[in-house]
Amino acid sequence: QVQLVESGGGLVQPGGSLRLSCAASGSIVSIDSMGWYRQAPGKERELVASVLTGSRANYADSVKGRFTISRDNAKNTVYLQMSGLKPENTAVYYCNGKIRTGVLSSWTYYWGQGTQVTVSS
Repeated sequence: QVQLVESGGGLVQPGGSLRLSCAASGSIVSIDSMGWYRQAPGKERELVASVLTGSRANYADSVKGRFTISRDNAKNTVYLQMSGLKPENTAVYYCNGKIRTGVLSSWTYYWGQGTQVTVSS
């Protein structure tokens, strides 16, 4: 009974910026990692960025220097600040969380519903 809800997607001009947010709620005991994936039309879903509880982050090579992932542990929320957006960044962006609940003793990955990011003039 965990829900991840993304927000912040939309249409933006090339070179513009967007900030995505993802809030996790439900029967959460703890969260290990949270991350952002994206899936462009006709392509497989790929990792964009992820961050651990201690804010250690990793990024896809294509977004390093332009995207920044951050996390507010108190709010169970992860953000993706995207700058210098390019048309090839157009995709549905999905939030993911590795979460332990009160029901399960093991870690479970949960997914948000996705938010559309379109970069076009």
